[in-house]
Parts: sequence; C-alpha cells; structure tokens
Amino acid sequence: MDFKYVESIKKDLENRLKGELSPAENIIQNVVSVSKGERVLIIANPATSEIAQDLFKATLKAGALATLVFQPDRTSFDNATPEVLAAIATNPDVCFSISNIKLGKDPQGTATPYKTEDGREFSHIFDYLLDGKKTMRAVWTPGITVDMMNRTACIDYKELKNRCESLNKIFTGATSVHVTAPGGTDLIVPVAGRKLMFDDGDFSKPGSGGNIPAGEVFISPNVGTAEMLPEQQIQGCEGVIVYDGSMTFSDGDSILETPITCKVEKGFVTDISGGAEAKRLLKTITEAELRSLVLEKEKKLPQGAGAVYKKNARNIGELGIGLNPAARITGNMLEDEKAFHTCHFAIGENYDNDAPSLIHLDGVVRDPTIIVRYADGTEKTILENGSLVN
Repeated sequence: MDFKYVESIKKDLENRLKGELSPAENIIQNVVSVSKGERVLIIANPATSEIAQDLFKATLKAGALATLVFQPDRTSFDNATPEVLAAIATNPDVCFSISNIKLGKDPQGTATPYKTEDGREFSHIFDYLLDGKKTMRAVWTPGITVDMMNRTACIDYKELKNRCESLNKIFTGATSVHVTAPGGTDLIVPVAGRKLMFDDGDFSKPGSGGNIPAGEVFISPNVGTAEMLPEQQIQGCEGVIVYDGSMTFSDGDSILETPITCKVEKGFVTDISGGAEAKRLLKTITEAELRSLVLEKEKKLPQGAGAVYKKNARNIGELGIGLNPAARITGNMLEDEKAFHTCHFAIGENYDNDAPSLIHLDGVVRDPTIIVRYADGTEKTILENGSLVN
C-alpha cells in the first residue's frame, strides 16, 4: 500500500478521535458551506481519485446531492471531455475541479464565447457560470496531492481573510506596484482602475470560488495595448522578472534549477534567457502563439481572435502574493504560489477578461519587496524581502 495513502488514513483517524474535521469535511463545511439538498459536481482524474472520493463522501454527509465524474488528464492545450462540459452546463450549486493538471478547455466557448447581459464574454462554461452569471460557486485544484491537502487545507481561514482584507485596503486607489527581489526582479506594474482579487477560502456565496489550498491575493496589470489612463505613467508592465522559485509549463510545473529572466516592455515579454528551463518556457509560449493562429484558421476561434490570442501569449496577466503559512515551494504551482515570502507573475491570460490567451503560466519569485504607489505620489510597502510589513 502507498505510504502517503496510509499516512492520509492515519491523519483522518487522528482528526476523528480529536473530534476535528477531516480536510474534505473542512472544505465542504467551512469553505464552500454546502447545504442540505444542494447539487455538488466533482470532476476528477484517476490520479486525484482519493481526494475526489473524500469530497464526495463529505458532501453526502452534509446531506447534499453529489455527482463524481472522471476524465483523463488534461493539459493546458487539451479540451475537457464533452461529458464533463455537459455536466458543468447543468449549473450545479457547487463545482469542484480536482485536476491532476488542468480541467481542460471548452471548444464551444472558445469558438463562440458565452455572453452575459452586460456584454462580457467567457470562453469556458465553468467561468461563465461562476464569474458571468454568478449562479455557481467553485473550487479548482490543478495538481493537488493528498499530502498537500492534508498540510494546507486546515488553516485559520478567519486570519487569512483578515490578511486579504487588509491588503485590499492598501491596493484600493493604487496606480502602480513596484516589485524588486534579490534574484534580480525589478518590475513596475500599472494597476490603475484594477481591483485586487482574493483567494481567501470563503467560497460560500454564488459567484465565489478559488483554489484549495487557498491563500493569495492577485491583480491583473493594465494590459499594454489598452488605452492609457490619465493616471498611468507607463503603458503595461515595464522591467525585468527573474523567476527563481518554480514555473508552470504546458506539460507541468517544476522547481527551477536555473533562474529564468524575462524582459518586459509595454506589458509583454520580449526576451527570455536562462538555461534549459528558459527554453522550455519559450517553447510553451511559442506553441500557444502558433496554436492561436491555427485555431482561428480551423474556425475554432472567432475571426480576428487568433492574432489577439497570439499577442497575449506574452502578456503579463497577474501579480499575486502568497499568504498561506502552511504552503511551501515544492515544484507544484498550486501550492507554490500560496507560499509566504513569495510573489508570482503569470504570463498569458489575465483575470479581468480583457487579455484572452491559450495559456496562463505562473512563475514564483522569492523574497520580493513590494511597494504600492498612488496618484498623489505617496506609497506603501507591503512586503520587504518577502516578509509582510505591518
């Protein structure tokens, strides 16, 4: 029998003897607050079956209606199976995507985006129901393991929520963020008009969702091609990112043996240097650029969208800050991006739906100093050499 599985059973028994909730029960009761009679859809792969079945049993224990669906592993470029997409389209109250790599894309939504009454477009039924119609709440866990679940799921969510709310106040009204780090990162991130988003572990209301492990705040930088706002000093991110923690590639995540240096101009990566991992990153980006044009040619993207997707494959789509005290850098981005003393930048699609792309590649920067700046010239330091500043 697998050692980690035995440890999982042991931990679950210990929790029950203490009268404590298991990680799955904690999530069902305290994160998504499942109620009796609600419909809960759990989508998994064979590699994540243990966690998915724990959630299934915890859902039934809460008196809800649980459905568990398996599909093969999906990568950043694969489509979800039609059966999975059809299950999501039933609009469950709660949807768990317990993926070994990714949930998979929605080819119908990519070709003909779903539109809300206010004109917003979504390329995936999951995002449309969660962020567009706001009828569903959700948890997605790309790459989660039993060990990670046991270590990082049962944290103090009240304390995490307070951290997120404090940072939200600091980011309100910000025009730019300056990020530096010992590894060489030095980037100005324009955020005028953008709102800070949370992964605070409170996914109890329709339209709310996030990762398990939870524990980050994140913001989409102003897109370099967007019309410059009066309060902006630059158009798009400018400077250098040196990824020295871990990185997401199309075929998975890895701890970086050699840092990857990305030069950024007007919001887009213009040069990538380093060792073998830099070449691996460039290969992923290049593949996303080429596939964008092919998909348009095959009429799987709307007319003219291929060039937009291609350009945004080099967009800086996110600045995030890790806030989960139980998380650490392991080479699994789901956990790595939540670790204390780190920030992360994503290359590709953003979270404000104005930079669509086939990829969203997170990369971790260790021990950053982060300074938030405002239109009146004042500034506030929130991280100094990786530590939160009170």
